[in-house]
Amino acid sequence: MKVLKAPQSGSMAGTTAGRNRFGQYERSRAIPVNPSTGAQGLVRARMTTNSTAWRALTSAQRAGWNGLGLNMVRTDSLGQSYTLQGNQAYASVNNNRALSTLAPIADAPAIATPINIITATLTLTAASLSLAYTATPLAAATYLALFASPQRSAGRSFEGDLRFIKLSTAAQATPLVALTEYTAKFGVPVVGNRIFFVAVTITLGFESGPFAFSQVVA
Repeated sequence: MKVLKAPQSGSMAGTTAGRNRFGQYERSRAIPVNPSTGAQGLVRARMTTNSTAWRALTSAQRAGWNGLGLNMVRTDSLGQSYTLQGNQAYASVNNNRALSTLAPIADAPAIATPINIITATLTLTAASLSLAYTATPLAAATYLALFASPQRSAGRSFEGDLRFIKLSTAAQATPLVALTEYTAKFGVPVVGNRIFFVAVTITLGFESGPFAFSQVVA
């Protein structure tokens, strides 16, 4: 239900508040789905590992991550900007390093700013899922991570369920071919269905802004 009130996000009692492109809304609170998939378990294991490692850091190391977090800006569901706490910065960098098959680090690094994807052209059929992108090749020590949604109806215009599909090699030249990985997670693309994608670059644990797009299977 659309409402006119101060911006807010979250749940209280049986009501959940949020915001979409039409404005502020409220709905009945729903119990989150917990499928306990292998991918979900991997993410939880990484967070547990990061939390344990954070507690083992020295005070000087935690201070370094606190300082780094002040320079890592994010945007919440209400469109408001905020910076990260030290433990959040530590988890963000080391999660991305794990995704990039790099070893975790205990000392806060100098902040890196990955180059954003400028253009993305997708070839999407039942027999092909290939992403051509610029700039190409990627910069040194930079990876391209592709996230995708389950298959949806062609008329859908918003998607909130995006899951990791594939990571490129470092400094890889276009294209990134991901049909095998997508099919293993969501099945063969069906003609007429829409699939949503987000591509980000990762450099030394730091993530670029998202390049979001969708396409109907041809």
